[in-house]
Amino acid sequence: MKTTIKVPVARQIPKELEKHNDVRTDNYFWLNQRDDQNVLDYLSAENDYYNQETAHTKDFEMQLFEEMKARIKEDDTSVPYKYNGYWYIVRYEKGKDYPVYIRKKEHLDAEEELLFDCNEMAKDYGYFKLVGLSVSPDNTMIAFGIDTVGRRQYKLQIKSLITNEIFSDVIENTSGSSTWANDNCTLFYTKKDAQTLRANTIYKHKIGDSENEDVIVFTEDDDTFGVAIYKSKSRKYLIIACYSTLTNEYHILNADTPDDEFRVFQRRIRGLEYSISHFENHFYIVTNKDNATNFKLMKTPENATKIANWVDVLEHRSDVLIEDIDIFRDYLVISERTNGLNQIRIKRWDDTEDYYLPFDNETYTANVGTNVDFDTEILRYAYNSLTNPSSVIDFNMRTKTKDIKKEQEVLDPKFDKNNYTSERIWATAQDGTKIPMSIVRRKDTKTDGNAPLLQYAYGSYGSTIDPYFSTIRLSLLDRGFIYVIAHVRGGEYLGRNWYEDGKLLKKKNTFTDFIDCSKHLIENGYTSPSHLYAMGGSAGGLLMGVIINEAPELYNGVIAAVPFVDVVTTMLDDTIPLTTGEYDEWGNPNNKDYYDYIKSYSPYDNLKKQIYPNLLVTTGLHDSQVQYWEPAKWVSKLRTYKQDTNKLFLVTNMEAGHGGASGRFEALKEDAQEYAFLLDLEGITS
Repeated sequence: MKTTIKVPVARQIPKELEKHNDVRTDNYFWLNQRDDQNVLDYLSAENDYYNQETAHTKDFEMQLFEEMKARIKEDDTSVPYKYNGYWYIVRYEKGKDYPVYIRKKEHLDAEEELLFDCNEMAKDYGYFKLVGLSVSPDNTMIAFGIDTVGRRQYKLQIKSLITNEIFSDVIENTSGSSTWANDNCTLFYTKKDAQTLRANTIYKHKIGDSENEDVIVFTEDDDTFGVAIYKSKSRKYLIIACYSTLTNEYHILNADTPDDEFRVFQRRIRGLEYSISHFENHFYIVTNKDNATNFKLMKTPENATKIANWVDVLEHRSDVLIEDIDIFRDYLVISERTNGLNQIRIKRWDDTEDYYLPFDNETYTANVGTNVDFDTEILRYAYNSLTNPSSVIDFNMRTKTKDIKKEQEVLDPKFDKNNYTSERIWATAQDGTKIPMSIVRRKDTKTDGNAPLLQYAYGSYGSTIDPYFSTIRLSLLDRGFIYVIAHVRGGEYLGRNWYEDGKLLKKKNTFTDFIDCSKHLIENGYTSPSHLYAMGGSAGGLLMGVIINEAPELYNGVIAAVPFVDVVTTMLDDTIPLTTGEYDEWGNPNNKDYYDYIKSYSPYDNLKKQIYPNLLVTTGLHDSQVQYWEPAKWVSKLRTYKQDTNKLFLVTNMEAGHGGASGRFEALKEDAQEYAFLLDLEGITS
């Protein structure tokens, strides 16, 4: 006899939250106690309810997983890159979930040296992630960070590459990355605040010393800033980066003298953003100085780094965003964005050449890859599009010839990229702004209003979602779905102003842009409300929360992954990871103007008694970016407001954090889960 599990009902324990003489009553505040058994029981009950209600899709979900997995080459190898006399390679082996890191000395046919087999390292853990591999200058040691919870608090360790012994040095609660001085015995690393997880302190560690003997070399006291440390590509300087949403500051030290004091490159000035790269006797600076909204390139002598000494190299252009630079002995490579499209510009230092790599459509992604070798004329970059699998390309900047080192294999005999078509279209927002969308579908999928369509966006932090190829996405496209990336304001797709117009007191542009894109897709026959689906994660999950409050009638189903939905409460709690560093993105609600504005859109505070779309919400118990209780509270409250019988599921991964499951193929199970939810709503069962 089938056991029926009732819809989970979280207890209501009213808690009054007062700010600016405004009182909010939060009935589910108690869910923020991660170790409370009642909380764990509630999350488990939601998981059980989801599993029961979707039991009929489990076989299909497994079919989707196997289908996605089958397209991926299991015994795969990265394109090798050379650094300091060694070729470094990442390999995946058939039937295994985690990478194997190896290197070869000087030549690719040399004997293989095993650095790490993550399959062995991960076997006793439900979650495992290896990050921050950092090899000592003499190639004898490697530092690395490990997270076995998913909370991005990494244990830093050091391994001998001579004996393969892992040293007794163990440093807890780090960012996972570290940087060697040139003496081969001094390692710099970043520790996090144990509660807020803000990266706030740089330490210096000597090989063989205990963690207690490590020396603090820098502490960031401003809780809106984080810190990191790295070495310049020239290998001459150790660089401490202090960063916030709107402001940067750097400190530099000759890597040959790690016991000397760091000196300030240029003290922080609120609103001054800059990044630095060293070349010969100068630093090159990408900055917004002088109201260079889209950034410009400047330089300054390495012994005179204050802002008064900076001079222009590439002037600001209102229609071109400078995203980054890469420095080589004879060439400067500039990553730009024009009208939303990636551009790679190559310029000789002697000014005898200045040209762009040619790209020929509007739905592609091209970016500079791993280029650690300074003394080379080869530029490595990656290219893919919505219809073309990714390629890694070595481009000779002198001869202008290219060598395709690797093309992504799609292990599906039915796959033919010629079966798919892509385009870029523009919707008109409420304020008249044109909003671009990148679209991909099968050529035989009709745009007669009956096709199911998944619309995706992120729209925060100036993070741009470029149109990219996905083997996973084929499971939707081949079943008749259209896939759309909406390049809404809040990203940087159309330059820095595109970001500025989607943050702080203009944040609502992100939400209305998405809704206006949905309306455009419906009006132009791409889909209809009964077949339109939306998806976003993290800050994109906030976007999902707003659109279902404001325009629920447009969507049949919505997936909100690790959604940031309780914006007011979170931004008022400076003990929560990331809060203080987010004030320049969302505004500080301790200021009443920001409080009122945030409250006016925060999904948790604006639920209505109305019909909501079918909804799948996912989270991770150990999420360090968006705490699990935000989606848990949101779903609990939503159950009491929704005036419908549509599906509402909360799925909590009890072993993972913000990035979901670890492992190459375990993560596919979450993709299959999401796709099964969408396809089931469309009545597609195989």
